[in-house]
Amino acid sequence: MCNLYSLTKSQDAIRQWVRAMTDHTGNLPPLPGIYPDYAAPIARNSVAGRELAMARWGMPSPASVLAGKKSDPGVTNVRNTESAHWRRWLVPEHRCVVPFTSFSENEVLPDGRRPTVWFALGEDRPLACFAGIWTRWTSVRKVKEGETTNDLFAILTTAPNAEVGAIHPKAMPVILRDAEEIEQWMTAPVPEALLLQRPLPDGALKIVLRGEKQDGEGPEVVAKTAEPPRQGALF
Repeated sequence: MCNLYSLTKSQDAIRQWVRAMTDHTGNLPPLPGIYPDYAAPIARNSVAGRELAMARWGMPSPASVLAGKKSDPGVTNVRNTESAHWRRWLVPEHRCVVPFTSFSENEVLPDGRRPTVWFALGEDRPLACFAGIWTRWTSVRKVKEGETTNDLFAILTTAPNAEVGAIHPKAMPVILRDAEEIEQWMTAPVPEALLLQRPLPDGALKIVLRGEKQDGEGPEVVAKTAEPPRQGALF
Protein backbone atom coordinates (compact mmCIF):
# COMPACT_ATOMS: atom_id res chain seq x y z
CA MET A 1 0.00 0.00 0.00
CA CYS A 2 1.26 3.46 -0.83
CA ASN A 3 1.83 5.60 2.25
CA LEU A 4 -0.78 8.24 1.55
CA TYR A 5 -4.52 8.59 2.19
CA SER A 6 -7.16 11.29 2.52
CA LEU A 7 -9.92 12.16 4.98
CA THR A 8 -12.10 15.08 3.93
CA LYS A 9 -15.54 14.53 5.49
CA SER A 10 -16.76 16.64 8.39
CA GLN A 11 -15.71 15.90 11.94
CA ASP A 12 -19.32 15.24 12.94
CA ALA A 13 -19.73 12.73 10.10
CA ILE A 14 -16.58 10.94 11.22
CA ARG A 15 -17.77 10.76 14.85
CA GLN A 16 -21.10 9.30 13.77
CA TRP A 17 -19.51 6.83 11.36
CA VAL A 18 -17.20 5.30 13.99
CA ARG A 19 -19.80 5.71 16.77
CA ALA A 20 -17.39 7.62 19.00
CA MET A 21 -18.75 8.54 22.42
CA THR A 22 -15.90 11.01 23.08
CA ASP A 23 -13.75 13.09 20.75
CA HIS A 24 -10.22 14.17 21.69
CA THR A 25 -9.18 15.43 18.24
CA GLY A 26 -9.93 19.11 18.84
CA ASN A 27 -10.96 21.15 15.83
CA LEU A 28 -10.32 18.65 13.05
CA PRO A 29 -9.88 20.15 9.56
CA PRO A 30 -10.20 18.21 6.29
CA LEU A 31 -7.02 16.20 5.67
CA PRO A 32 -6.52 15.84 1.90
CA GLY A 33 -3.09 14.23 2.29
CA ILE A 34 -2.08 12.08 5.29
CA TYR A 35 1.51 10.82 5.18
CA PRO A 36 3.66 8.56 7.40
CA ASP A 37 4.38 10.03 10.82
CA TYR A 38 1.57 12.57 10.41
CA ALA A 39 -1.04 12.78 13.17
CA ALA A 40 -4.43 11.49 12.05
CA PRO A 41 -7.69 10.48 13.76
CA ILE A 42 -8.28 6.92 14.89
CA ALA A 43 -11.19 5.40 16.80
CA ARG A 44 -10.24 3.05 19.63
CA ASN A 45 -11.75 1.33 22.64
CA SER A 46 -11.41 2.90 26.09
CA VAL A 47 -12.91 2.36 29.54
CA ALA A 48 -15.35 5.18 28.79
CA GLY A 49 -16.41 3.71 25.45
CA ARG A 50 -15.22 4.30 21.92
CA GLU A 51 -13.16 7.44 21.49
CA LEU A 52 -11.81 9.44 18.59
CA ALA A 53 -8.18 10.48 19.14
CA MET A 54 -5.12 11.62 17.21
CA ALA A 55 -2.15 9.30 16.68
CA ARG A 56 1.02 9.28 14.59
CA TRP A 57 1.07 6.95 11.61
CA GLY A 58 3.74 4.28 12.11
CA MET A 59 3.88 1.51 14.73
CA PRO A 60 7.15 0.51 16.46
CA SER A 61 9.45 -1.42 14.13
CA PRO A 62 10.65 -4.94 15.03
CA ALA A 63 13.91 -4.91 16.94
CA SER A 64 15.55 -6.94 14.14
CA VAL A 65 15.40 -3.97 11.75
CA LEU A 66 16.56 -1.34 14.25
CA ALA A 67 20.08 -2.62 14.89
CA GLY A 68 22.55 0.23 14.45
CA LYS A 69 19.85 2.84 13.83
CA LYS A 70 19.40 5.98 15.89
CA SER A 71 15.68 6.43 15.24
CA ASP A 72 12.57 4.49 14.36
CA PRO A 73 10.19 6.28 11.97
CA GLY A 74 7.74 3.39 12.37
CA VAL A 75 5.95 0.80 10.26
CA THR A 76 2.88 2.10 8.46
CA ASN A 77 1.45 -1.15 7.05
CA VAL A 78 1.18 -4.55 8.74
CA ARG A 79 0.41 -7.78 6.91
CA ASN A 80 2.08 -10.63 8.82
CA THR A 81 -0.33 -10.96 11.73
CA GLU A 82 1.33 -14.28 12.70
CA SER A 83 4.43 -12.37 13.82
CA ALA A 84 4.85 -12.22 17.59
CA HIS A 85 5.83 -8.56 17.21
CA TRP A 86 2.35 -7.71 15.91
CA ARG A 87 0.17 -10.29 17.65
CA ARG A 88 0.55 -8.57 21.05
CA TRP A 89 -1.38 -5.63 19.57
CA LEU A 90 -4.20 -7.62 17.96
CA VAL A 91 -6.29 -7.74 21.14
CA PRO A 92 -9.35 -5.44 21.26
CA GLU A 93 -7.56 -3.01 23.60
CA HIS A 94 -5.06 -2.23 20.85
CA ARG A 95 -7.28 -2.42 17.78
CA CYS A 96 -8.47 0.72 16.10
CA VAL A 97 -10.23 1.86 12.97
CA VAL A 98 -8.75 4.57 10.78
CA PRO A 99 -11.35 6.72 8.97
CA PHE A 100 -10.59 7.62 5.35
CA THR A 101 -12.30 8.82 2.18
CA SER A 102 -9.68 7.75 -0.39
CA PHE A 103 -6.23 6.16 -0.54
CA SER A 104 -3.48 6.12 -3.13
CA GLU A 105 -1.09 3.81 -4.91
CA ASN A 106 1.68 4.73 -7.35
CA GLU A 107 1.31 3.38 -10.87
CA VAL A 108 4.60 2.36 -12.51
CA LEU A 109 4.63 3.43 -16.16
CA PRO A 110 6.99 2.15 -18.90
CA ASP A 111 8.80 5.50 -19.01
CA GLY A 112 9.62 5.27 -15.31
CA ARG A 113 7.05 7.76 -14.07
CA ARG A 114 5.06 6.84 -10.96
CA PRO A 115 1.86 8.91 -10.97
CA THR A 116 -0.42 8.78 -7.95
CA VAL A 117 -3.73 6.94 -8.40
CA TRP A 118 -6.51 7.53 -5.86
CA PHE A 119 -9.09 4.88 -4.95
CA ALA A 120 -12.41 5.31 -3.11
CA LEU A 121 -15.63 3.38 -2.62
CA GLY A 122 -17.42 5.78 -4.97
CA GLU A 123 -17.07 9.06 -6.84
CA ASP A 124 -18.56 10.86 -3.82
CA ARG A 125 -15.78 9.38 -1.63
CA PRO A 126 -17.98 7.95 1.15
CA LEU A 127 -16.48 7.38 4.57
CA ALA A 128 -14.95 4.01 5.30
CA CYS A 129 -12.31 2.71 7.71
CA PHE A 130 -9.06 0.84 7.55
CA ALA A 131 -8.58 -1.90 10.13
CA GLY A 132 -5.68 -0.86 12.35
CA ILE A 133 -3.74 -1.39 15.53
CA TRP A 134 -2.36 1.21 17.94
CA THR A 135 -0.13 1.55 20.99
CA ARG A 136 1.46 4.19 23.22
CA TRP A 137 5.22 4.01 22.77
CA THR A 138 8.36 5.82 23.90
CA SER A 139 11.08 6.01 21.25
CA VAL A 140 13.13 8.31 19.05
CA ARG A 141 10.97 8.93 15.99
CA LYS A 142 13.27 11.62 14.62
CA VAL A 143 16.77 12.34 15.88
CA LYS A 144 16.07 16.08 16.07
CA GLU A 145 13.07 15.41 18.35
CA GLY A 146 14.87 13.10 20.74
CA GLU A 147 12.93 10.57 22.78
CA THR A 148 9.17 11.16 22.83
CA THR A 149 6.07 9.25 23.91
CA ASN A 150 3.34 9.01 21.30
CA ASP A 151 0.16 7.20 20.42
CA LEU A 152 1.02 5.32 17.23
CA PHE A 153 -1.02 3.35 14.68
CA ALA A 154 -0.60 1.18 11.61
CA ILE A 155 -2.98 -0.13 8.96
CA LEU A 156 -3.47 -3.82 8.20
CA THR A 157 -2.96 -4.91 4.60
CA THR A 158 -3.89 -7.93 2.54
CA ALA A 159 -3.76 -9.19 -1.06
CA PRO A 160 -5.16 -6.68 -3.59
CA ASN A 161 -8.46 -6.94 -5.40
CA ALA A 162 -8.69 -6.44 -9.18
CA GLU A 163 -8.77 -2.62 -9.18
CA VAL A 164 -5.83 -2.14 -6.81
CA GLY A 165 -3.90 -5.09 -8.22
CA ALA A 166 -3.86 -3.53 -11.66
CA ILE A 167 -1.90 -0.60 -10.19
CA HIS A 168 -0.14 -2.15 -7.18
CA PRO A 169 -0.04 -5.97 -7.32
CA LYS A 170 1.47 -6.55 -3.88
CA ALA A 171 -1.11 -5.38 -1.36
CA MET A 172 -4.10 -3.25 -0.45
CA PRO A 173 -5.37 -1.95 2.92
CA VAL A 174 -7.93 -3.92 4.89
CA ILE A 175 -11.11 -1.88 4.44
CA LEU A 176 -14.21 -1.97 6.65
CA ARG A 177 -17.30 -0.74 4.81
CA ASP A 178 -20.11 -0.76 7.37
CA ALA A 179 -20.96 -0.63 11.08
CA GLU A 180 -21.10 -4.42 11.39
CA GLU A 181 -17.55 -4.85 10.10
CA ILE A 182 -16.31 -2.04 12.34
CA GLU A 183 -17.87 -3.72 15.38
CA GLN A 184 -16.38 -7.08 14.41
CA TRP A 185 -12.91 -5.61 14.13
CA MET A 186 -13.18 -3.62 17.35
CA THR A 187 -14.72 -6.27 19.60
CA ALA A 188 -14.45 -9.84 18.27
CA PRO A 189 -11.93 -12.44 19.45
CA VAL A 190 -8.70 -12.38 17.44
CA PRO A 191 -9.50 -15.29 15.07
CA GLU A 192 -12.90 -13.80 14.18
CA ALA A 193 -11.50 -10.29 13.80
CA LEU A 194 -8.78 -11.51 11.44
CA LEU A 195 -11.39 -12.92 9.07
CA LEU A 196 -11.67 -9.30 7.93
CA GLN A 197 -8.08 -9.33 6.67
CA ARG A 198 -9.17 -10.02 3.10
CA PRO A 199 -9.39 -8.11 -0.17
CA LEU A 200 -12.55 -6.22 -1.04
CA PRO A 201 -14.62 -7.87 -3.77
CA ASP A 202 -13.59 -6.99 -7.30
CA GLY A 203 -15.53 -3.95 -8.44
CA ALA A 204 -15.88 -2.48 -4.93
CA LEU A 205 -13.42 0.38 -5.55
CA LYS A 206 -13.24 3.16 -8.11
CA ILE A 207 -10.33 5.23 -9.37
CA VAL A 208 -11.40 8.79 -8.52
CA LEU A 209 -8.27 10.82 -9.30
CA ARG A 210 -4.93 10.45 -11.05
CA GLY A 211 -1.69 12.36 -10.80
CA GLU A 212 -2.44 14.52 -7.73
CA LYS A 213 -0.47 14.27 -4.49
CA GLN A 214 -3.57 15.03 -2.42
CA ASP A 215 -7.25 14.25 -2.90
CA GLY A 216 -9.28 17.33 -2.06
CA GLU A 217 -12.92 16.81 -3.02
CA GLY A 218 -14.30 20.30 -2.62
CA PRO A 219 -13.74 23.93 -1.57
CA GLU A 220 -13.82 23.04 2.12
CA VAL A 221 -10.44 21.33 1.84
CA VAL A 222 -7.59 23.27 3.39
CA ALA A 223 -4.59 24.47 1.41
CA LYS A 224 -2.16 21.80 0.29
CA THR A 225 0.89 21.06 2.38
CA ALA A 226 4.33 20.05 1.23
CA GLU A 227 4.90 16.34 0.79
CA PRO A 228 7.27 14.95 3.44
CA PRO A 229 9.81 12.17 2.91
CA ARG A 230 8.34 8.66 2.65
CA GLN A 231 8.75 6.50 5.76
CA GLY A 232 7.65 3.11 7.00
CA ALA A 233 7.76 -0.36 5.53
CA LEU A 234 5.68 -3.45 4.95
CA PHE A 235 6.25 -6.34 7.41
